Amino acid sequence: MASLPEIEGFAHDHVYLGSSHDENARRTLWVVALTAVMMVGEIIAGYLTGSMALLADGFHMATHAGALGVAAAAYAYAKRHANSQVFSFGTGKVGDLAGFASAMALGLIALGIGIESVMRLFEPIKVAFGTATIIAVVGLAVNIASAFLLSGGHDHGHDHHHGHGHAAHAKDNNLRSAYVHVLADALTSVLAIAALLAGRYLGWTWMDPVMGIVGAIVIARWSWTLMRDTASVLLDATDNHVADEVRELVEAPGDAWITDLHVWRVGPEAHAAIVSVTGRQGITGDTIRARLAPVHELAHLTVECR
Repeated sequence: MASLPEIEGFAHDHVYLGSSHDENARRTLWVVALTAVMMVGEIIAGYLTGSMALLADGFHMATHAGALGVAAAAYAYAKRHANSQVFSFGTGKVGDLAGFASAMALGLIALGIGIESVMRLFEPIKVAFGTATIIAVVGLAVNIASAFLLSGGHDHGHDHHHGHGHAAHAKDNNLRSAYVHVLADALTSVLAIAALLAGRYLGWTWMDPVMGIVGAIVIARWSWTLMRDTASVLLDATDNHVADEVRELVEAPGDAWITDLHVWRVGPEAHAAIVSVTGRQGITGDTIRARLAPVHELAHLTVECR
C-alpha cells in the first residue's frame, strides 16, 4: 500500500478553466457593452423607418446582448467557484452550459425572424430606405469591432495538435457562442444593407423580407452546430482523438491491454480519463502514467491495473 507522501504526490486541484479565461471574460464584457448600445439604436430606427430587415437586426442584437451577458456571467461564476468542492471536476464546463443556452436562444431568434419576414413578404409596409441603410451600416461597424475583440481569444473551430498529432479540440465554447452571436449580427446587418439598397435604387421592396428569411436560415444552422457541440461536452461524449492516442500509447509495447477506457472533456483545454489495464507482470499504474505523459490534454488521469 502506498505511503502518505506518495499519495500526496498525486494530489491536485480541479481547476480546468483554460489559460485565456480572464482575457476572454474581459473581451466578452466589452462586446456586451457595444452590443447593448447598438441594440437600442437599431430597434428605435427600425420602428421609425419601417424596415423589417433593420428591426429584425435590432431585436436580434437585443437577444444577443442577453446571450452575451450570460456568457460574461458564466466566466465570472466559473472563476468564483473554481475551487468549490461542490463540483467534482471543477467548473470547466460552465462555459459549455452557457454556450448551449445561447445556442437555444439563437435558434429561437432565427425562428422569430423567419416568421416575421414571411408575414412581411405577403403584407409589405413602407420603408424609409435611406435612414435605415445608415443605421444598418453603423450596426455592421459595431459587429466588426465586436468580432475583432473576440477573435483574439477564439480558435475559430480549428483543432490544436499535440503529442502524436491527434486533435485536442481545445475550444472555449462560451467564447465561441459569443463569437457566433456576433457573426450572426454581422450577417443580418449585411443582409439588411443589401435589402435596403435594392429597395431604394431598384425598387425591390420584396428584398427586405427575403433577406430576413435568408438570415434566419443561416442563423438556424449556426445555432444547431453550436448546440450539437456543446451538448456533446455536457453529456461527457468520448473524445475519440484523445482516446485513440491513449490506446496507442498504452498498447503499443505489446505488454498491456486496455479493458475499459473513458475519455471526456472537463474544460476548454483539459480532459479526464479513466483507464483500466490488464498486462503482464511488472505493469503498474506508474508504468501506464509514464506512457501517457505525452498526452498533454489529460489533466485528470485515473489508472486501474488488474
